[in-house]
Amino acid sequence: MNASLSKLGLGTAQFGLDQPSNARGRSREAEARDILSIAGRSGLTVLDVAGRFASADSHLRAALPQPNPFRIALTAIRPDRGPELVETELRAQMLRLGVERVDTLLAPSATDLFSPLGPQLWDKLKELKDKGLARRIGVPVYASDDPVGVARRFKPDLVQAPASLLDQRLLLDGSLAEIAGMGVEVHLRSIFLHGVLFLPPDRAPSHLKAAAGRISRARRLIAEGKSDPLQAALGFALTRPEASAVIVGVTSAAEMTAVVAAAMSPPPDLDWDEMALDDPDAIAWIAA
Repeated sequence: MNASLSKLGLGTAQFGLDQPSNARGRSREAEARDILSIAGRSGLTVLDVAGRFASADSHLRAALPQPNPFRIALTAIRPDRGPELVETELRAQMLRLGVERVDTLLAPSATDLFSPLGPQLWDKLKELKDKGLARRIGVPVYASDDPVGVARRFKPDLVQAPASLLDQRLLLDGSLAEIAGMGVEVHLRSIFLHGVLFLPPDRAPSHLKAAAGRISRARRLIAEGKSDPLQAALGFALTRPEASAVIVGVTSAAEMTAVVAAAMSPPPDLDWDEMALDDPDAIAWIAA
């Protein structure tokens, strides 16, 4: 199996399974079935299931290959109404998906863990792990969350963090390396920068105008390196030693095929440091 593909994971947020069809009029379930089939055959391992619409879960269950080749991650609801409801909702989602056990249960956010009911939420996730409903528990973080502090305080099995060609903050400051050094598995997300690298300069969102020059420079460096933005984004993320997995999102089988092909290509020889943005507002939008 290709090592890069085994490190690649897939998020379902962009599948749009709560909608009847996609822009081409094709059923979302059929598209999801093709996406998951390609991902499974290619050796992708992680499936990060987004949302908890009952209809979306049912469509996803119908689209999953059998036997299921993926390690599924689910995200708990916010703890506002108590930890028992957190368990009820997670069990209901697992029932809709047709699974008795998942790989990972994620807290909704680091902010939620520091809320008044956050400790009870974390205790509930640890309890569900002890009961065998999940192999691991984890937490998604942002740079503003003090990820190292979160890892020290809660000792999760896994942390999801944003990192990309343009947003290298948690890599350059050593945060993700330190977390990985604690024995916490690191999964990278938001590596496609909301598609910023794929857009022509004149179509960049208005709030990124200040960073347009830096983004154009990154695109030029990628082209000069005889690569393309997709291959560069994947090459950067998949070669990070801190990362155990890299989560990507796609909307179609064609996009999934393109991602697999790019991931299988040798990573481009580029000066990654030269592509990092230093505009705080732009980075904040990209990492969201």
